[in-house]
Amino acid sequence: MTLKKYLFLMTTATLVCWGALALVLVFVNPYTAGIVGMIFFYIALFLGLLGIFSIIGFVFRFLFKRNEFAYNQVKTAFRQGMMFALLLTMMFILQGARLLVWWNIILLIILLAGIEYVFIIREQGIKKSD
Repeated sequence: MTLKKYLFLMTTATLVCWGALALVLVFVNPYTAGIVGMIFFYIALFLGLLGIFSIIGFVFRFLFKRNEFAYNQVKTAFRQGMMFALLLTMMFILQGARLLVWWNIILLIILLAGIEYVFIIREQGIKKSD
């Protein structure tokens, strides 16, 4: 898949996800929809954030790291976008359950930073073996 096609598909999918989130916000009553309505909300929110953060992350990487392959930039931006979207979505879920406190946020950040550290170490190991 070419970079242009990837960006087009990612932008289109992101717009569809934000549209789905808007539909959920307009048509779903959280008091009567129950858990299904909340699941739709959180999935649409996560996918919309994932798309936005992935595209923004790629654009910044493309502008400031021109010596790196586009495939590596897309892969890293998508992974980091997914982690940031997961962080924000988990914060919304915890807030919805009235469990969001500062130390939960710190634990989530440490967990996601540890996962990112594993990916960085793995990528450096692959680059050294080449």
